[in-house]
Amino acid sequence: MPSDTIFAVSSGAPPAAIGIIRISGAFASAAVEALAGRLPAPRQASLRALRDTEGEVLDRALVLWFPGPATATGEDLAEFHCHGGRAVLAAVERELGKLEGLRKAEPGEFTRRAFSNGRIDLAEAEGLADLLAAETELQRRSAQAALGGAISGQVESWRAAVLHLGAQVEASLDFADEDDVGDLPESFYGEVSALVGTMGEWLARPGVERLRDGVRVVLAGPPNTGKSTLFNVLVREAAAITSPVAGTTRDVIERPVAFGGVPFLLVDTAGLHEAGGDTIEAIGMDRAREQLERADIVLWLGGEGDGPAGALEIQSRADETGDPGKQAPDHVVSAVTGMGLAELEEDLIARARGLLPKPGAAALNAQQRERVGEAATALGVIAPGTDLLIIGENLRQARISFDRLLGRASTEDMLDALFGRFCIGK
Repeated sequence: MPSDTIFAVSSGAPPAAIGIIRISGAFASAAVEALAGRLPAPRQASLRALRDTEGEVLDRALVLWFPGPATATGEDLAEFHCHGGRAVLAAVERELGKLEGLRKAEPGEFTRRAFSNGRIDLAEAEGLADLLAAETELQRRSAQAALGGAISGQVESWRAAVLHLGAQVEASLDFADEDDVGDLPESFYGEVSALVGTMGEWLARPGVERLRDGVRVVLAGPPNTGKSTLFNVLVREAAAITSPVAGTTRDVIERPVAFGGVPFLLVDTAGLHEAGGDTIEAIGMDRAREQLERADIVLWLGGEGDGPAGALEIQSRADETGDPGKQAPDHVVSAVTGMGLAELEEDLIARARGLLPKPGAAALNAQQRERVGEAATALGVIAPGTDLLIIGENLRQARISFDRLLGRASTEDMLDALFGRFCIGK
């Protein structure tokens, strides 16, 4: 357990109605006594005057005391619920910084101590990071499921099953000469197969990155087909320059947006046409083609059938006369009158839901998918006739992958990267 005690504002940037200063560590009780006079009853809010070493009142605040280890960090924990002005919080933090054994917390340090002290595992910590970054309802519900232990519980059940299978292998190896223990039963391989099948179902689910980053929708087509105008209307801002002059858009423009609580990343691209033009235009078209390869959904505003397979055929500028349009467009829209835009958004939402994790369901991130994939690969080669020593080693490799996913065998660099995503007070 760290020897020093940390403190930080954990309620967000001031000014605000209330500012919460959190203190965690062995000297938390001494800090409360130094500023508030005495410890309040555990887990009961007490109104106290916070004073500096000269006896001057810094603020009147609610003081809460949480003796460890049954706290958020696994250590003694205290909170000062102060008035949320910058000067008030700065004065209290300044006084705390004068106390022996106390220092200001680093980003994510409270959560890291919770992880180090066994209050949460790595999957739950990643869920908390996603929850703090959530901007849509789908993101919030998925992150809440991970924080609530949906992923951890599933992985723990897989790990327990692997330990049970390993015990059977050990018994066969240790007592192979005794009459009451023979070869592995057929049910053993059935359990392995069922375990791999369940893991495959989780791996087949959409990953959390798509939910976090948004479904990538790329607007593409030849120059001067209304891509940027439609893009601006969909993102509710003039993000792309529009002009009747062909080739105005030279680079990729990205904007996050949410329709119906579903996250999207809309991408406007340079117009695609036959080779020609200047070097910058050629680079823009290369980048547009790269975006088409990365797209989850393509809105094609070019000639009917000329776009990528599966693209949505969009007939734009429906307000203009004299345009023969497309024979069978998926959507007919006008950025000027708003015609067809609501239907387009509804279609995007419906298609996105098939690409995203189900509402409220936990989803694996890239690191977790890699660990589960490693375990599934190790277990997938186990079959009747395989040497028992090889089976035992494969089971051990699967257990190691699960331990790495839960943070029982993690590198410091990986932990630094994760907890660095948090704010200072978390």
